[in-house]
Amino acid sequence: MRIARWIDGAELGEGFVVGDDVVAFPNGLRVAQVLAQGLPAAHRLLERVAGGPGVALESVRLIAPLEPASIRDFVAFEEHVEGVSAGVEGTSHVAPEWYEAPTFYFTNPHTVLGPGEAVSPPVTERLDFELELALVIGGVEGSSGRNLTPEEAGSHIFGYTIMNDWSARDLQAREMKVRLGPAKGKDFGMSLGPWIVTADEFESRHDEDGFLPLRAEVYVNDELIGHDLVSNAGWPFPEFVAYASRNSRVVPGDVLGSGTVGNGGCLGELWGRNGGLAPPPLAPGDVVRMSIEGIGELVGSVGDMVPGPPLPAARPRPRLRTRRL
Repeated sequence: MRIARWIDGAELGEGFVVGDDVVAFPNGLRVAQVLAQGLPAAHRLLERVAGGPGVALESVRLIAPLEPASIRDFVAFEEHVEGVSAGVEGTSHVAPEWYEAPTFYFTNPHTVLGPGEAVSPPVTERLDFELELALVIGGVEGSSGRNLTPEEAGSHIFGYTIMNDWSARDLQAREMKVRLGPAKGKDFGMSLGPWIVTADEFESRHDEDGFLPLRAEVYVNDELIGHDLVSNAGWPFPEFVAYASRNSRVVPGDVLGSGTVGNGGCLGELWGRNGGLAPPPLAPGDVVRMSIEGIGELVGSVGDMVPGPPLPAARPRPRLRTRRL
């Protein structure tokens, strides 16, 4: 089952992709409401509209398949960490702490892009992509989404989509020296799409350890840059959800990125391995095409760089502890 959002003329549509058509949800329901109802309810909705009138998929413009409630992005592929640490920090290193838990950061749900949309990056000399599988959280009756076990967490995975975490590596490198994490090096654009494929489509594809061996590929201007299996993540996906919910909460509409796959899932990994900017950083006009087996393709292009308003550096302060009279 595929769930999508689209623009048809001036109208917003939300519903199912059935064959070569898009079919709106009944009663004007939105993706957010369907996610909240959970996967069994979504199947009942599909039964209600099956065989009904649709619109040709090729005649509409797909947009991001949801408006995320939040976005957590993990760093779960050891090979990616090895390469990017060399490219960003100068030394290939996987911290022992990486192996202890599937670490993530929160990124911006307000700059999400859909299929075919161009990213407008900041001024950067090291623009990059990141190829990821994204988990979409759905509602589970009787669950608060808090402190889930891995066994409980699996049922909260409503489906999957493709994620491109656009990255300005030079900005990211400066920010991470402050020991907090990426900010303006990341939050200008996150592409999702082309649709959500529900988790039940992949039930029979897990390996004996619970991982999903789906092939993931990324092309720049039709040149294959990297490919990997998403089963090379350090943890199976229910454990991502369980960790995200620890002493916290996951809710319908949350998006959890798998982290960038290895073997060329981003340019930064290759720069670290090659000792230089080869392949070259992305430039305006470049087209990035990502595909993940069982989901489809997500295409995005690079638009013009947008200078930000100037901001002064920190001012030295006297560290007074009382106000002067």
